[in-house]
Amino acid sequence: MPITLPENLPAYDVLSAEGVMVMGEGRAASQEIRPIRIALLNLMPKKIQTENQFARLIGATPLQIDFKLIRMSEHQTKNTAAEHMEEFYRPFNEVKASGEKFDGLIITGAPIEHLPFEEVTYWDEIKEVFEWTQTHVHSTFGVCWGGMAMINYFHGVKKHVLEEKAFGLFRQNNLAPASPYLRGFSDECYIPVSRWTEMRQAEIDAVPALIPLLGSDETGPCLVQDPDHRALYIFNHFEYDTGTLNEEYRRDVDAGKPIVPPLHYFQNDNPSLRPVNRWRSHAHLLYGNWINEIYQTTPYDLAKIGE
Repeated sequence: MPITLPENLPAYDVLSAEGVMVMGEGRAASQEIRPIRIALLNLMPKKIQTENQFARLIGATPLQIDFKLIRMSEHQTKNTAAEHMEEFYRPFNEVKASGEKFDGLIITGAPIEHLPFEEVTYWDEIKEVFEWTQTHVHSTFGVCWGGMAMINYFHGVKKHVLEEKAFGLFRQNNLAPASPYLRGFSDECYIPVSRWTEMRQAEIDAVPALIPLLGSDETGPCLVQDPDHRALYIFNHFEYDTGTLNEEYRRDVDAGKPIVPPLHYFQNDNPSLRPVNRWRSHAHLLYGNWINEIYQTTPYDLAKIGE
């Protein structure tokens, strides 16, 4: 089954060309089935790239997905055309006022990890989002900064600044093979990591309600389940394209910033050679498992979500 997208959204043509099943909104409306409603609260500067990355993963499942885009109400992006934002995004305050509900919500990372949470310009509104998920979203997936902010808000787990950037492709241990979210996972997997901050395993372990699912000896916690808040928190980037870490590396090199090549990413760790994608299959597994768990547990009547 396809993911439903506006036919003029850039991701529609990108995913169609890759063989992902996509469907226009008009055709989807004529089908007598309830699609799974997934929203993306996109906090990343490159909105279109991020849309493509997440739509690619959730569009690979056998279910029809109704994909919606949300932005913070007052924060204005400088890296995406205003016309694109106006046509495809709704501000959170409008979504909240409408009372509509969603089966799933993805909250992305944001390039603000150096700031204390309370100093983020939209911190008060993002806290509203977190509370709103408890009554209007069946399952929430916080990614990188989004996951760090959620786990801090609900459980007080702190974010710690690193002396050096965690940057590269790092092996993760499967800590809960029986978890439905890790169905089909190997004992180990690889995931792109790109951050100046970390959550610490000991502090997560100190919260009995949290369930660690993936973690690394090199870069710490990766994926954590929060059953009480119907949420997953992932601190790294399964959604990244093959070349995303390379783009970040070249951007910093061109800007004259001190940066080392991402570890375990290029062939032979040589940045003049192409990177090798070793995470794509597990990325699809994780997001496919998440969608499946939503499908198995969400109410058919959207109005009952959050009750």
